[in-house]
This record gives sequence, C-alpha cells and structure tokens, in this order.
Amino acid sequence: MEPLFEHRMQFAGVETRVLELEGGGEPIVLFHGWSDSADTWRHVLDLLARRGRRAIAVDLPGFGRADRAGDGPLLPQLDAFGAEALAYATADIGRARRTGGGRTGAGARRALTRRGGRRAVVVGNSLGGCLALRLAERGAVRGAGVSRVVALAPAGLDMAGWFRLVERDPVLRSLLALPVPLPGRAVEEVVGRVYRALAFAHAEQIEPGVVRAFARHHRDRAAVARLLASGRRLLPELRDPFDLAAIDCPVLLIWGDRDRMVYSSGAARVLDEVADARLELFEDCGHCPQIERPDRVVELLLGDGRQAARAA
Repeated sequence: MEPLFEHRMQFAGVETRVLELEGGGEPIVLFHGWSDSADTWRHVLDLLARRGRRAIAVDLPGFGRADRAGDGPLLPQLDAFGAEALAYATADIGRARRTGGGRTGAGARRALTRRGGRRAVVVGNSLGGCLALRLAERGAVRGAGVSRVVALAPAGLDMAGWFRLVERDPVLRSLLALPVPLPGRAVEEVVGRVYRALAFAHAEQIEPGVVRAFARHHRDRAAVARLLASGRRLLPELRDPFDLAAIDCPVLLIWGDRDRMVYSSGAARVLDEVADARLELFEDCGHCPQIERPDRVVELLLGDGRQAARAA
C-alpha cells in the first residue's frame, strides 16, 4: 500500500497543500469543489493507495490551506493553477523533491519538458469538475496532456441555484447576523450542519470525521464571509464557462440523482457536445459521490483506464 504524503507546494504563484501518492500507473489529479478542500478525496486516495496508484489532490486557491486567490476573474487563476498541478503530477518528481530536489511548480514543468510529456486522468467534483473540463478543452497544457476527464457533478452546467441554497440557509444567516463573537467550535458546528444538509443524500450516514475535516477550514465568521464573497465572484463566470466541442478526450460524468447543488440534467449538454462522453447516475446519492460512493467512483475511474489500455 502506498503511503500518503502531505506537503506544501507552489503552483502558479499560489502556495498550497498537496496530498500525494507516489505509486505507478497513469497519474490521477484530483480537484475539489467550491468551499471544500483536498480532504474530500481521502477515501478515494485510500482506495488508490491500496492499488499502488500515483495520485495527487490539492487545495485550490482560496480554499483549504491554500493561499487566497488574487484579484480579478477566478476561473483563469484556477486554470493556471490546475495546469501547473497537472504538470507536476505527470513529471513524477515527488520522490526527488522529498530527497532534496526542492521542486516547485515551475521545476515540475522543466522536468516534464525534458521527459517529453506524459498524460494524466483529471478528476474533479463541482468547481473542480468545471476546472477538469476546462483543462481538457485546452488539450496539451504546458506540456502535460489530459488523457481522460472524470467529472463529478461539474459546476457551470445546470447549477440549481446552488449559491442561493448556501447563502440563504437560515442557520448560516443567523450565524453571520449575531452581534457577539462566537468560539471557533460553534462556527464549525454550524458550518458542518449546513454541509451535511446540502451536500449529501443521507447526512446521517456521513462519518463525523469527514464533516469535521470540512468544517475546520471555516473556523470563524470572517472565513465564512470570505467564502460567501468568493461564491458571489464566481457566479457570473460559471454561467457559460465551457467550449465543450474542443474536448477530444473521453469524459466520464458521475452524478448523484439526489444532487441539490448541481442538477444532473446538465449532463445533456456534455453528452451532446463531446464525442466520447458518457454518464453514470448514482441512485440515492448527493453532490459528493467521492464521499458517499468512493468504492464505485474508484471502480469506474480505474475500470475505464484498464479498458482504454486494452483497446490501445
């Protein structure tokens, strides 16, 4: 079983946290959704570790333990960040860095260029799924290619008024309106309650550790206010973020049929415009299949890869 390393890296000028498996096979790059972090992939990473696979999950700019995003449009910043994370994963230089290489994102790109380039499976949930599709639109990104996309309920399609659900949640509104300071634990409790209610089909079945991992990235009201501000910034950019006809790699869409945040009806556009696209609809599942159905997600992720290898 591959060990999971947690360390700091810099991609596109943004310092961030990386969860990394140094296994073999085609690299797998995992991007989380809005308000989430790389922790959302821990169940998936555990299953990939048991199969000896190479994978990385990162905190996107402005989320988790990453630096805040810069001024201006957010999606281009995510594109640049994702391209460097992809280059790092495909350069396969993690072990060299930990033994004294001290590589940064730029170093990863130089190493990749010398190797002639590799390709990776790019996986994303929600905002991360939007990023994965946008990277695929660009084909070869900074020398690193996208072999396949696995997009779990990608944002930017039929989004069901997701931000209104979050911003107008009565518990969250009460939290922000209170005139007195609140201890961090109380804020995390409220954030965790909203997360359970909106992200999952069966909140009572979600492990408490998963909820705590999410909530600890939103420890005070200032952090919650920054999160909501980032959602307001993103909304206009997510109204039409794609050029799907430019994608020339296979795309697997995974959706829960009880997703309240991004409706599965949005899959129709991808299926119409991407030549090699298909949909797996999970019954009785919410917005985060990587948490509610990690075994099935990994089965599809690796199963598609084996089929592609046999076909080649």
